[in-house]
Amino acid sequence: MNWMAWTDLTATFFSVIGVILLCMTVYEIKVPCIDRKGFLPISTTRGDRLFIGLLSSAYIHLAFLAFTELSLMIALALSVIWLAVLLRWG
Repeated sequence: MNWMAWTDLTATFFSVIGVILLCMTVYEIKVPCIDRKGFLPISTTRGDRLFIGLLSSAYIHLAFLAFTELSLMIALALSVIWLAVLLRWG
């Protein structure tokens, strides 16, 4: 990873997102989903909810960086909880 000057944490972050996408792809092939309506105002598939969850998790982290001096581990915990809630009930 030296050719991109990535830190180990950055490489791990993108690797985890790649693994999540791979798992969601395999799960979608084995158990195709249909659109459903949860608490989000639109009908979504699992992939839609994953995308919305990853995007909103990025905003949670940016808000922590901009407005608090707290550890980003708190933002990570909130993002994981938010993503789980969104995937389950969104």
